[in-house]
Amino acid sequence: MQMLKLLLIMNVLPVAGLMNDADGYEVAKKYAELDNWAKRLGSTLSAPFMTLSFMALLVMPDLKLSDRGLFSGEEFRFVSLWID
Repeated sequence: MQMLKLLLIMNVLPVAGLMNDADGYEVAKKYAELDNWAKRLGSTLSAPFMTLSFMALLVMPDLKLSDRGLFSGEEFRFVSLWID
């Protein structure tokens, strides 16, 4: 039963995994429940899903591997994988 509840909560972003067409209060409630689940499972982060949202940004951390190669956030350009 608990797993079914978790699966229902996880359906926070049903539109392409990016958006939700429900009322904002309903979405906020589901997000809070999902946040609580993450913390009950052992997350020590104050906002675990907000932290994850920054992982896709190429500029964080300094070097990030993307589908186009290695990107330097400090130099704001793709860098070579090879040392000359």
